[in-house]
Amino acid sequence: MKHCAGQIRYLIAIKELLEKEDEVRCVSISRHLGVSRPSVSKMLRCLVNSGYVYEDFCNSVELTPEGVKAVDDIFESFSEVYVFFHKFLKLPSEEAHRQAILFITDFPQDTCKRLKKIVKRTVHKRTN
Repeated sequence: MKHCAGQIRYLIAIKELLEKEDEVRCVSISRHLGVSRPSVSKMLRCLVNSGYVYEDFCNSVELTPEGVKAVDDIFESFSEVYVFFHKFLKLPSEEAHRQAILFITDFPQDTCKRLKKIVKRTVHKRTN
């Protein structure tokens, strides 16, 4: 499924925050992404309309089953692209993370899939 760049950034942020915290709040997303709380509310409304986040996001942001699937799809590409930037290009972890997000949001999905295949083949060759 195709997601806009903003949706991808926010879904990644929500997943990363859920891995660290029991509860994700708008203010946590705001700090994580460095954006205003009204911007967070606006994008969360968009994510609700897309079926990725439950309606009552004011208290706590929770992904719907569709949201979990979308995050899983996004992270399938993100993980491989991150490996490329961090392991192959030797970028520091934070920079690799930032550039991987830029790559998966700004490049066509086909390009991401092609890079993912190359990374998988290369990693497989290195381990054999």
